Amino acid sequence: MRSEIRARRWFLLLWALLLAFKLVLAARLPLFVDEAFYWQEGRHLAWAYSDLPGLTAWLTRIGVALGGNDVLALRAPFLLLAACLPWLVVRITAREFDPVQGWQAGIFALLLPLAGTLGLLAVPDVAMALATLLCMDAGTRLLRTVDATAALELALGLAIGALSHYRFIAVIAVGGLALLLIPEGRRALRDPRVWVALAFGIAAWTPLLAWNLDNAEAGLRFQLVDRHPWAFHADGIWFVLVQALLVTPLLFAALLLAAWRHAGDDNRVARYFAWLGALVVLGFFVLGFFADTERVSFHWPLPGYVALLPLLPGVLRRWPAWLRRATTALAALGLLTLLGYYAAVSVPALRAHSAGAKWYPGNFAGWEPLARAVRELRATLPADTRIVADNFKVGAELGFALDDPDIAVLPHPLNRKHGRAPQLALWGLRADDRAALGPQPLLLVVGASEIAYKHLLAHYHDLCARLGPLPAPLVVNVDHGRQRFLLFAFGEAAQTGACTTPAMAWFDAPAAGARVGRRFLVAGWAFKDGVGIARVEITLDGHPLATARYGLPRPYVAPFWRISTDPAHPDVGFDAEVVLPEGSAGVHWLGLVLHGKDGSRETWPEQRIVVDDTRD
Repeated sequence: MRSEIRARRWFLLLWALLLAFKLVLAARLPLFVDEAFYWQEGRHLAWAYSDLPGLTAWLTRIGVALGGNDVLALRAPFLLLAACLPWLVVRITAREFDPVQGWQAGIFALLLPLAGTLGLLAVPDVAMALATLLCMDAGTRLLRTVDATAALELALGLAIGALSHYRFIAVIAVGGLALLLIPEGRRALRDPRVWVALAFGIAAWTPLLAWNLDNAEAGLRFQLVDRHPWAFHADGIWFVLVQALLVTPLLFAALLLAAWRHAGDDNRVARYFAWLGALVVLGFFVLGFFADTERVSFHWPLPGYVALLPLLPGVLRRWPAWLRRATTALAALGLLTLLGYYAAVSVPALRAHSAGAKWYPGNFAGWEPLARAVRELRATLPADTRIVADNFKVGAELGFALDDPDIAVLPHPLNRKHGRAPQLALWGLRADDRAALGPQPLLLVVGASEIAYKHLLAHYHDLCARLGPLPAPLVVNVDHGRQRFLLFAFGEAAQTGACTTPAMAWFDAPAAGARVGRRFLVAGWAFKDGVGIARVEITLDGHPLATARYGLPRPYVAPFWRISTDPAHPDVGFDAEVVLPEGSAGVHWLGLVLHGKDGSRETWPEQRIVVDDTRD
C-alpha cells in the first residue's frame, strides 16, 4: 500500500509539472511548418487531404475556433489528448498487473522522451498514440471475454487511428497478427461483435480512400511510392543508435528486454503486449533499410514503445536498485534534453546563435520577422495587392500569421516533396503563372533558403518565366541570413523583358568558421542577372566595414552558372583588405551588401568568423 501511494504521488507530481511546462512552452514555441499546413487544412474542412486523413486538421480547427488564431489555441486539443495518455497507461497496467505497476508505467509514459513531449506540436502522432492505447485496452479485454464494451472501444480506437495517419495501418496489421498468435485472440476474432468493430474501423478509412480515388491515388502514391526509394540502403542500421538515444539507452534496453522476456509468457496479456510492441519496433527497423531517409522518421516506432510500457515495471523490479535509479534518471535527462531543445528553439537569441550549426531549426525559424516585414510592406502597397508565396511553407506560415488561409502558391519542388501540391491545386491556390493570378498588384514572397544554392539561380529564372522580370527585392534575413526571404512588389500590369534576378554572391576568403587576425583579406564574387552589380560593401556584425574593389576577373564563375546573363562576366570578383581595431577578438559575423545598378540594395547571408589577435 505504501509503495502504491508513493508511486501515485510521483506520477501526479510529474504529470502536473510536465503539463504546466508544456503549456508554457507551447505558447512560446514558433509554429512548425507542418502545423501551419494542418491549420490551413483546418480552414478548408474536408474528410481527407492529400497528405493525411482529416482528424489532425479538424483538431486544429477546433482549437482556433475556441481560442482564436493563436499557437497555444491551435495546440490545445493536442495537449489535452496527450495529457490523457499516461492515465490510460496507468489504467491498463493496473488492471492487468497491479496498481503499483500501473503508476510506475504511467511515470515512464511521462519520462519516455518521445511520449512526454507529445502535444507540444499539433501533429498526428498524438491521436495515433491515443488510438494505439484504446486498441491495446480493447485487445486485453477481448483476450478474456468478448463483450459489447470491448468491441465498442476497439471500434473507437480503429476509427481514431484511421482518421489520424496512413501509418496506423502498421499498428492494425501488427495488432491483428499479435491476436492471431494467441489462442484466445483467435477465439475473439471469430466473434461477430469483433467483426462489427473491425467493419466500423475499416469504414473509417472510406474518406481517405474516396479522396485517393477522386485524385488519381495521389495521397497513396506519395505515402507509399514517391517518398520512398524502396531499394536497400545501409542507413537503416542507424535506427538502433538513433532510437537508443531518443528513448535513452537503459530504457530502450529495458523495453526490448520486456518484449523478449514476455514473448512466450504464459500470461496471454503480457504476451500480447510483447508481440504488439516488438513487431511494431522491428517492422520499422526493417523498413528503415528501404524507406525514406530525407524526412524525419525517428518518431514512427512510438506506438511500439507505448505497447511495451505496461511490461516495463515488471522488468525493472528484477534489476538492482542502482540500475533502476539510473534508468529513471537517464530517461528524465532525455526528456529534459528534448524539452530543452524546444525551449531553445523558442528563444530567438539562441536560434540565432545556432545559425551556423547543422541542427539549426529552420522549420521553426523566421516566420514572425517575415510576417512583420510583409505587413509593413503591404501597408505601402495598393489595397488590392495579392500575396503570393513561392512554396507551401511560406504560404501556410504567412497564412497563419495573417489569418489568411487562401494565399496563392507557385509550383515548387517542396510542394511535391511533402505531398502538398495536389491539395493546393484542389483549393485553387496553385498559380502557374501571372495570368492565373489576375490583373492586380502582387506581393511575391520567396523563401530563398529553401532552395539548394546550386539551384537558386535556376529558381529565380523560373520565377521570371512565370511572372516576368523580378523587381528589386526587399530582403528579410533572419538569424544572420540562415533563413532568407525576398519580397517582390509587382505592379498591376504584367511586365516583359529580360529576366532580372536577385544578386548572387560567394565568399572565397575567409572560409566560414575560419580564424583570422585583425588584418585579413575578404574576397569573392557577385553578380546580378539582367542588371549587374554597382558595388559591394563588406559588413561585420551588420555594420559597414569597407567597400570592396569590384570587377576583378573570376573566370570560373560563368562556366558554373551557365544560365547567368550578367554582362560583367567574367569580371565579377571583389576583394578588400580590412583592418579591425584592437579588442576585436572573438566571434563575429562577416556579411555583404550588394548594390545593383538598378539602385537595389540586398544584404547577403553572413558567415561566422573568429578573430584571433595573436595571429597578427
